[in-house]
Amino acid sequence: MENCFKWMLLSCILLCALWGSNAVGQGGECEDMLNYKMENYDIVINKADTIPAGKMPAGPFGPPAYGGVLPEYCRVDGEIDKRIGHEGKPYAIGFAVAMPKNWNGRFMFQGGGGLNGTVGDPIGAQGGGVPALARGFAVISSDTGHKSGGTGFDGSFMADQEALMNFLYKAIGKVTVVGKEIVKEYYGKPAGYSYYVGCSTGGREGMIMSQRYPDYYDGIVSGAPAMRTNFSNLGTKWVAVSLNQAAPLDENGDPVAGGGLPEKDLNLLIDSFLDACDKKDGAEDEMAFNMEGCDFDPVNLLCKGEKTDGCLTTKQVKAVKQGLAGPVTSCGNQVYSPFPMDTGVAAKSFIPGLLDTSKNALGPPIKDIEMDVDREFIEKSDGTASAGDTFKWTNLSTFSGNGGKLLFYHGMSDPWFSALDTVDYYNRLVRDNGGYENVSRWSRLFLVPGMGHCSGGDKTVDDFDKLSAIVDWVEKGIAPDRIIATGRAFPGVSRPLCPYPEYPHYTGKGDSKNAENFECRR
Repeated sequence: MENCFKWMLLSCILLCALWGSNAVGQGGECEDMLNYKMENYDIVINKADTIPAGKMPAGPFGPPAYGGVLPEYCRVDGEIDKRIGHEGKPYAIGFAVAMPKNWNGRFMFQGGGGLNGTVGDPIGAQGGGVPALARGFAVISSDTGHKSGGTGFDGSFMADQEALMNFLYKAIGKVTVVGKEIVKEYYGKPAGYSYYVGCSTGGREGMIMSQRYPDYYDGIVSGAPAMRTNFSNLGTKWVAVSLNQAAPLDENGDPVAGGGLPEKDLNLLIDSFLDACDKKDGAEDEMAFNMEGCDFDPVNLLCKGEKTDGCLTTKQVKAVKQGLAGPVTSCGNQVYSPFPMDTGVAAKSFIPGLLDTSKNALGPPIKDIEMDVDREFIEKSDGTASAGDTFKWTNLSTFSGNGGKLLFYHGMSDPWFSALDTVDYYNRLVRDNGGYENVSRWSRLFLVPGMGHCSGGDKTVDDFDKLSAIVDWVEKGIAPDRIIATGRAFPGVSRPLCPYPEYPHYTGKGDSKNAENFECRR
């Protein structure tokens, strides 16, 4: 009997150890999930299909960054709370769960983008490196309660109160609960660890999770969070209006699109910025990592006489400085954070750089040359802005107290949401939660020079593995003191991304293309 008891005890210890290390699960029959029901939740399962192993599908902007093979998985598509809403329109919270055959015991919510409205393929590529699904994660995605018609920026659903609340915060909570239960049903056991990873709208959703659902996720990655879109829109409009004030007028009396800073002048601005700030991190590499040490001022480019290709006019200098400083009310109150000067302000990619007003990714170029900031600020300070706000809430005592880890990242050249807005939030998070030493134990911010919105950039290292960083932090207690980044812009170059307020500085020894020869310093 004693030996039997010892054997049972040993078996229990081994099983517990196996579970703690996220034991592999095989799952049941995928088609059986068609009949899945959940108590107290109105769920309809529309499809349950076994997807064979294969290449990752191409995205809307070209081939995927990951060229490997996705494993065989069970995909379950369903809807929560189907209903007829405002003006007789149908609504439901759509979702899709991907459950790989060889499950690693982890669950990941793949954040949305834009105004959502479509259920993205639940692959989990936002974490960087190998997609979460290929690593063995069960992954879920959602449209957050409405259909967009394929545009990604269709806001007509906001007329429906429930649909708007779902988009702002309710849907991701419901989808989390449902997704975890589906995973538990399929594998016969719950997920050992849960992660939320997203950028832009997905980054805001990650913040919502830390603030309103603090016990749902062990680790959250929040990239370029769309914290207060109403006011960021005022910020980007302010930049365009400022530059329009320096532009020549066309035959209709409208400013010429992009005329405030033509391409030659934009290039002059970038070259001068790099001359002043590139070497502040010890390496001349077309990336300015030392944000705090950068002392570039466009006024130094002011023409001393006639306009030439080597200088800027008084109007142009004023436009750049005023635009990047961000909108202020007549009383001097800052409406939205300033935008940092960086190489990507002149980007020609899908989302134009902040100072390239010749085009607009979401519509025609802005033609206004005046802006009533007081009036527009009041108009934007509506109930929607308050209900979906993540910018003001910094009390994360329950999330951090439960052992949660929160990793932020933001491109310094983001033309839609200022990286300095995220810096502002993080500084207040530090202030309100016991100081940097305490907060850095559970939350860190990584800034990426040259990177645009979530990724991309002509002069950047935008490829880095956030998912491994958050998993190691949560499960192994290894805090991300540095995350190694590479990028297509600089083949063969690697850099460490350092937790703010640190930045990578070249030690002066070894190959300056290699991240191992850089140290994080303040």
